[in-house]
Amino acid sequence: MDVAEPSVVARVEGRAGTILLNRPRALNALDQGMIDALAGAATRFRDDPSISLVILEGAGGRAFCAGGDVRAMRAAVLAGDTATVERFFSTEYALNRMIAEYPKPWISLIDGVCMGGGIGVSVHGSHRVVTGQAMLAMPETAIALFPDVGTSYALPRLPGARGAMGKWLALTGARLHGAEAVEAGLATHHVPRERLAALRDALLAGDAGVVERFAAAVPPGPVEEMRAAIERCFAPDDLPSIMALLTAEDTEWARQQAEVLHRVSPTSLAVTLELLRRGATLDLPACLAMELALTRAVTRHPDFAEGVRAVLVDKDNAPRWQPASMAALDPAAIQAMFGA
Repeated sequence: MDVAEPSVVARVEGRAGTILLNRPRALNALDQGMIDALAGAATRFRDDPSISLVILEGAGGRAFCAGGDVRAMRAAVLAGDTATVERFFSTEYALNRMIAEYPKPWISLIDGVCMGGGIGVSVHGSHRVVTGQAMLAMPETAIALFPDVGTSYALPRLPGARGAMGKWLALTGARLHGAEAVEAGLATHHVPRERLAALRDALLAGDAGVVERFAAAVPPGPVEEMRAAIERCFAPDDLPSIMALLTAEDTEWARQQAEVLHRVSPTSLAVTLELLRRGATLDLPACLAMELALTRAVTRHPDFAEGVRAVLVDKDNAPRWQPASMAALDPAAIQAMFGA
């Protein structure tokens, strides 16, 4: 009988602790076992004086990590199994905090898809290296969740005015390809895919400084070209103002953003904007605590099960949101989800 490979492979190689997310058929999406294994490996490597840095990567060539296993969370929600939901998010967010507070370089080699939970295990580390084939996104509004894993702290602090870049990424789920992620501030370095294996080998000697030697320059590109429009249209903290500014912008780009916002969960949009507004004034532990409390309300809202159904289960991409439009949102109900 074949023995299944572990979904997380942690090894000591030279002076590096290496962690491979090894669930390629699921695009290395994080389930509970992987979160527990990641936390265990991170603890061992942190406490081992022979290890100078940690390298995190994804198996299979298609994805670094496509997020958390939200299908399993939906099943638990529908079964009334709140303990499973609570354990998943609480342990995931504890891992995010551990990475943020890690005393050694935490180097993520991001090649392929990196979304949601994949952002969470990389963005709080010291080095986020992307190849030209990397694709980073926080697409939670499409499934009626919200940008979590500590991004309520990270997104408002991306370079630029009034947190607009983070609001644009969070509300629309916009995809950043390769060096675009460095332009936006989600990634720190761009290394061509053909040099990634050599970078990994060099890192085994324990010097994180070699990343600079392998990194390619990132000249102004698509994100920089869009920055002025992003900062005009996504500066406000309320949906009506953002929609009005997109209409006034009157460009193909603005029309595309408005179409996306009309398609995703209205409740999720309002929750996300309020989350980022609050997160801009909080430290990371407080942001993670706020996100954990918010998961309890948001996963119980009918839009969550419906959004995951439409996008990931039935894949008909025809969700029926409650309420169905931004105009029908109740601001008091949104505040109540935050316990206010």
